[in-house]
Amino acid sequence: QVHLVESGGGLVQAGGSLRLSCAASGLTFDNNNIAWFRQAPGKEREFVAGIRKIFRDPYYADSVKGRFTVSRDNYKSTVYLQMDSLKPEDTAVYYCAASAYPGIADPNRYNYWGQGTQVTVSS
Repeated sequence: QVHLVESGGGLVQAGGSLRLSCAASGLTFDNNNIAWFRQAPGKEREFVAGIRKIFRDPYYADSVKGRFTVSRDNYKSTVYLQMDSLKPEDTAVYYCAASAYPGIADPNRYNYWGQGTQVTVSS
């Protein structure tokens, strides 16, 4: 059974930093693209950042470029999202997701999801 477990969320002031982790089990980690999505109250789930399975090249939403960094450790089956210069508009539940299929920014391509971790940025 596949499990994705996020951790590292919390409350932080604007301009601060958080590091999210996503630990995976029950799947061949190396064969999956891993991405972070977020969903704020009343809004649709949106792509934040992702990292591909083979080339490990990162992709970012325009809204987080230059502030967030995604990385993966295939030995630990873990993906990280380093979030710096946080803004109140970054407040959301953050989810990690795994997919063996192309289309890293498309949530419909992902068949495994974590339970989410809350990130709240105060102004």
